[in-house]
Amino acid sequence: MGGANAAALASGHAPLAPAGRPSIGVGTWSWGNQFLWGYQPERDDLALEATFHRALALGLHFFDTADSYGTGRFNGRSESLLGRFAASLAPDQRAALYVATKLAPFPWRLGRRGFAGPFAASFQRLGGKLDRVQLHWSTARYAPWQEDPLLQGLADLVEQGAVASLGVSNVGPRRLGRIQRLLGERGLPLASLQVQLSLLSPEAVAPGGLADQCRQAGIQLIAYSPLALGLLTDATSLGQPLPGGPRGLLYRRLLPRIEPLLDEMRRVATAHGGQVAEVALNWCRAHGALPIPGLRSVAQAEMAAAALGWMPSEEEVAALDRLAFGLPVRMPANPFQAA
Repeated sequence: MGGANAAALASGHAPLAPAGRPSIGVGTWSWGNQFLWGYQPERDDLALEATFHRALALGLHFFDTADSYGTGRFNGRSESLLGRFAASLAPDQRAALYVATKLAPFPWRLGRRGFAGPFAASFQRLGGKLDRVQLHWSTARYAPWQEDPLLQGLADLVEQGAVASLGVSNVGPRRLGRIQRLLGERGLPLASLQVQLSLLSPEAVAPGGLADQCRQAGIQLIAYSPLALGLLTDATSLGQPLPGGPRGLLYRRLLPRIEPLLDEMRRVATAHGGQVAEVALNWCRAHGALPIPGLRSVAQAEMAAAALGWMPSEEEVAALDRLAFGLPVRMPANPFQAA
């Protein structure tokens, strides 16, 4: 970490983000997830609470969650934890916090009021701190008739003042245009689009792609999995063991084939006195996206905040682009991503 960034973090303040660049948010998919992240409440909840407070203190104010986050008996745990942590904040801190959740369009959630109950449940779990509601994925592939009524219902919530803004997730260019037209007929703006975006999933920033479409329409582009489940932190080269379970299988398949990209990321990180993970986050920011890395420790929150203090040069971004688009492998695509 560069000297100025280290001093800023030591003082409890985040370095200032370069003018005109998106900030960095916090993803909470791992909060309550046993399948991929081995969540154990007695071990993890205190660390997650410390992470939450440290992230806020360092200027990371945007937190993203979902009503389906948390596996098995921990379903909804991410929202519950976020709501519990937010309840302890002083009024000015709570006002600075921005919470977005996603509602899953499960097959039994039908009609214009299909999200009414789930929204109320999320609102309760979050302790009333909810600023944006998002459609978690498009139903275009399996039930195209289901989506429009659900979106109309979410738009109703915005018009009624129950929530300030509306976003979507896992939507491609054609579906995004359709949703814009549907909301435009009601005079409601679409606030954001959230997609998988990283140096191992770069398709959204291809020329003429989703990033350009969002920029032209004034839609906030949110990058989930910007660290590619940890592959872009370069943790294994620092002596950390491979993770177990499904993540370990992915690491074994991809790591040997992304070494040229990691080499360039190490070079950029060294040039700026940062970490490889900061390079991954700032590549997203350089393309106009708000990255929301999953943070589970104070150290990870400090890494994300440190990235706010610098940006790669245009030449460095171009070199990373060439490597990313030239790689023979990619992260697995989200099966619910619509065209």
